[in-house]
Amino acid sequence: MAVRDDIHAQIQRIFQAESRRVLATLIRLLGDFDLAEDALQDAFIAALKQWPQEGLPEKPRAWLVSTGRFKAIDQLRRRARYNALLQEQAEQLETQARVAMEEEHAAIEDDRLRLIFTCCHPGLAEDAQVALTLREVCGLSTEDIASAFLQKTPTVAQRIVRAKGKIRDARIPL
Repeated sequence: MAVRDDIHAQIQRIFQAESRRVLATLIRLLGDFDLAEDALQDAFIAALKQWPQEGLPEKPRAWLVSTGRFKAIDQLRRRARYNALLQEQAEQLETQARVAMEEEHAAIEDDRLRLIFTCCHPGLAEDAQVALTLREVCGLSTEDIASAFLQKTPTVAQRIVRAKGKIRDARIPL
């Protein structure tokens, strides 16, 4: 039981240290904040199930990005049953994933700087830039951000959702 607790503690440390980096990379690869956030959570769930039995991988961040990307591909495939456009996107991601998998396992670059520039894009309102940056780059909760700005949580949450939608709809580069 102590070994399992140690692995869970290591996973917790990896989550705290790497989750924002993994999220930034997944956002770049997937092009969608919500899909990337879901993929990040799915990757850590898979790690919690798999790592206690098989041990930590040599490169946990690369494993999480790869697993998250494939979890996102699986999710897109499920959605694609109802939407042909999403089917095309999943196939493109799968093709890109196969080609890039070897390269990305060797060296996954830090996409946090790209994420900062995306969150602070001049096309977004200044208050949306700040809220989105605090949420996605710093990992603060929406409640914490709202508290810091003395605003209601739903107001800040809607500001973040609108900013993500504008990034997606305006195809702001990630």
